[in-house]
Amino acid sequence: MKQTSEYNAIQQQMQKGVITLHGFLGDDKRNLVDIIESDCLTVRKRNRSCKAIAERMEYFKAHGLAGLGEFITVDDTFEVKVESVRGVLPSPFGGKGMYGKINTTVTNKALHRTIIYTDLHIHFIADHGFFEGKGSPFRLEPDDLIDILEVPATREDA
Repeated sequence: MKQTSEYNAIQQQMQKGVITLHGFLGDDKRNLVDIIESDCLTVRKRNRSCKAIAERMEYFKAHGLAGLGEFITVDDTFEVKVESVRGVLPSPFGGKGMYGKINTTVTNKALHRTIIYTDLHIHFIADHGFFEGKGSPFRLEPDDLIDILEVPATREDA
């Protein structure tokens, strides 16, 4: 994939202080398309898809909403809490509009590991295969998401 002028403009929107204080790229100096390609390769090597990861993130968010801001048990193995913080953020990719500042915390009790993600993360991964740049304080590592959320393998014929 080649870095186009459109991706250059998106990458500029991701810089520190443009949409958020910390931006979305951290100290990653690679082109946006290279960041995306690298993470998508990691996902494919694990026989998963970005779509499957995002669906699993949505699954936990949907179930966690029933807890009204408190941790609840989901599928006997997970503790999930969904919290809303005031405000909304636009996606630097453009698209359907604003994303609420909703944090979903998932703890995999069997692994004793926790991950926190937002609605914007779900959009980034589902629609763009973007997990944020290396060094970003809110970057999600594909391997962590796959392991903690127990993302099922992608079927070969899917």
